[in-house]
Amino acid sequence: MTPPRRMIVGISGASGVIYGKRVLEVLRDLEIETHLIMSRAACITLAAETNFTRQDLEALATITHSNKDIGAVCSSGSYKTLGMIVAPCSVKTLAEISTGTTDNLLSRAADVVLKERRRLVLMLRETPLHLGHIRNMAQVTEMGGIIYPPVPAFYAQPRSLDDMIDHTVGRVLDLFDLDAGIARRWLGT
Repeated sequence: MTPPRRMIVGISGASGVIYGKRVLEVLRDLEIETHLIMSRAACITLAAETNFTRQDLEALATITHSNKDIGAVCSSGSYKTLGMIVAPCSVKTLAEISTGTTDNLLSRAADVVLKERRRLVLMLRETPLHLGHIRNMAQVTEMGGIIYPPVPAFYAQPRSLDDMIDHTVGRVLDLFDLDAGIARRWLGT
């Protein structure tokens, strides 16, 4: 049986909401069904960092879930997905995931992905880090998640912010064996 081609995309309130937008665009182009979950803080960041609205992001997703809907399909392990990307991931959301605090859908869906041994990628957007953040990152890593701070790769010789975003999103999707053709590959020196 062919595994489902669906991905959960969480967007938390950290700076870098453009990463979540781009993930949704690329997954749509790859014909991957997307389930979007946005925190309340994500909407505040969206307004502060972009000219896009919540409705603009929701239009990019196949299905949008309220972060309060703890009974949504993606809150159950029986609902098959490729996994989940949280782009960007705040340290608050990281802490919820690392401790199993699942009082909202974003952290519950991440918890389900981990318990089902599916791929969870957190694009953590915070610096500097204190010891509590580092311990939470270690905890999520020990649980099977991947911490992927969106750090630009300058070997790709980006010419614009869009180039940097595309390369990072392409590399994140590589972790799901999805090649969007947007990451410049290292060819050696």
